[in-house]
Formats: sequence, C-alpha cells, structure tokens
Amino acid sequence: QVQLVESGGGLVQPGGSLRLSCTASGFTFSSYAMSWYRQAPGKERELVALISSISVFTKYADSVKGRFTISRDNAKNTVYLQMNSLKPEDTARYYCNTQRNGNPYWGQGTQVTVSS
Repeated sequence: QVQLVESGGGLVQPGGSLRLSCTASGFTFSSYAMSWYRQAPGKERELVALISSISVFTKYADSVKGRFTISRDNAKNTVYLQMNSLKPEDTARYYCNTQRNGNPYWGQGTQVTVSS
C-alpha cells in the first residue's frame, strides 16, 4: 500500500532554515508528481509546492516563492522541501501528498514551528 513518511520538522527561529523529507513506498515513485501541503490551526490545508515526476516542472504558492525549494531523488524515493528565511506565518503541519488514479494519499505530517 502507499505510504508517505515525513520528517525534518521542528522549532526554528524566524529567518532560519529547515529541510523536510518525505520517503515514499508502495508505488512507482518516479512515475508520479509529488506535493507538499501545509495546514495551520484554524485554516484550510494549502498547497505549498509541487514537483513533476522527473523534476521538469515545479510550482509554488506565492507566499513561499523565492524561499522554499522542492526537489526529489527518485533513486531514494524521497521528496524534499528546503525552507529558508522562515517566517512565523510558515508555522503549520506539513504534509506530503501524491495522487494515484484520482485518489489522494497523505503522510502523517511533520510540525514546523517558527518562533523566537
């Protein structure tokens, strides 16, 4: 079955950096686009970044453009989210996502807290 396992979250000061990782199993990772979403308390889940199957295409939310970078290593079945210049408003639970046959799959999420 599809499994997505996120890691790399934590507490960081404003202006700091974190790199999130999501390791996938149960499907042919290199054939599917991967995304990162986030959800802050009281807010809807929102798309942060997306990367196509062979990294040709990427898309970012306006709020993270120029600060976050999505990448993937198909040999390791892993997608990354490098987050720089973090702001308090980036505080949220971050989720890895893929879609197969129209069905979304989610990891358990990893918490990112940006606070001084």
